[in-house]
Amino acid sequence: MADVSAKDVKELRERTGAGIMDAKGALQEASGDLDKAIDILRVKGQARAAKRGDRVASEGLVGSYVHHNGRIGVLVEVNCETDFVAGTDEFKAFVREVASHIAAAAPGYVSEDEVPEEERAAELKIFQEQAAADGKPAEVQEKIAEGRMRKWLEEVVLVSQTHVNEDKHGGKTIEELRAELASNTGENIVIRRFARFAIGD
Repeated sequence: MADVSAKDVKELRERTGAGIMDAKGALQEASGDLDKAIDILRVKGQARAAKRGDRVASEGLVGSYVHHNGRIGVLVEVNCETDFVAGTDEFKAFVREVASHIAAAAPGYVSEDEVPEEERAAELKIFQEQAAADGKPAEVQEKIAEGRMRKWLEEVVLVSQTHVNEDKHGGKTIEELRAELASNTGENIVIRRFARFAIGD
């Protein structure tokens, strides 16, 4: 196994939020390649998160955020498995961050599976028509339409959005932040629902 430096372990932990042994193991497996180690940690994290996904998340918090001008407000429910985790500063901070993000980004849905089929179909039809108007070959048109569809979903789906405070969260998506919290707490974390209120909407 490759020898890995403490500096690389530290950098990998800062970039992924992984534990010391996980970071060291991933770097050894990746022969010291930082990017490969990040991929390894993501795959392992997703596998662990998938196992946790079967567990019931019936505890948690309802968080709120009201913009300083009082014109936008958000309520969000985030669930976990135990009241112990719900009471931690890390969990409370995550709920606050999600609420403030929703206020700024105005997503329409928590996850992709909540997007109604008819809305998807209507958007895809528009993207296909736009691609056809560009006069590109049919197979290229389909790729363009699919790419625009993917971008649209990223814009309207909460978990697919990059947190609005990119500097603070290193350009991570809400889903990446959720998975990080699930990994750190060892519990299934679920953003259940939200309501965003704006004066005049």
